[in-house]
Amino acid sequence: MLAFAPLHDSVAAAGAALSWLTDLLEPLAGGMATAAAIVLFTVAVRLLISPLTVAQVRGERRRAALAPQVRELQRRYADDPATLQREVFTLYRSAGANPIAGCLPLLLQLPFLLVLYRLFSTSEGGTGLLDERLAGVPLGHHVSDGLTGAAGPLFAVLLVLLLVFAWWSSRRARRASAAVGTVAGTPTEGPGAATLGRLLPLLPFTTVLVALVLPLAAVIYLVATTAWSALEQVVLRRPQAVPASTS
Repeated sequence: MLAFAPLHDSVAAAGAALSWLTDLLEPLAGGMATAAAIVLFTVAVRLLISPLTVAQVRGERRRAALAPQVRELQRRYADDPATLQREVFTLYRSAGANPIAGCLPLLLQLPFLLVLYRLFSTSEGGTGLLDERLAGVPLGHHVSDGLTGAAGPLFAVLLVLLLVFAWWSSRRARRASAAVGTVAGTPTEGPGAATLGRLLPLLPFTTVLVALVLPLAAVIYLVATTAWSALEQVVLRRPQAVPASTS
């Protein structure tokens, strides 16, 4: 495998941080210390990108507020999908509601996931974390390594949790698209919108497929970060109170 200095340095730094957290948590968590350290690492990553998440939620609320105008554009340009799409994007741009910005929190997590993959799939970093276990299962264990012993129940629980969080996210995504009249910023009446509308709610379920090729440590990260996302949806995306009108 080709060495890439920035990635190697990132793996070494993450390994040192996880080793320090493991030593810190060991008196309390015992044999689960490294898994607990991964969860804390996940929380630190999500707090780091939380300003982008808040900006994403604000953008969603701006698009929801523009929903009546989007529906009017859909009525006006029902026979001209190209113009409809252009007008909707112009409306979003003028209101500062960029649908692409919603992808940034997810994209920024990919490097951290890659670092964990390298850390628990190779000896890179020299931290000895490959020897750490959870319920007797090495944190570098993959599904393809076998599901005998405790590995089967452990991976089953984690995969079921990922399925539950994926279902929750998919359900919320469908509701959000129905509320704003667009799918990822694309008008529901536009070309390819029907296909896009069917595919996007399925995207959360890709975490389950990804988990099948990741080491146990990275699967724990996936479960922790999707749980965090679900909590964000409850807290940040709760319905806003509508001010009472005065007569």
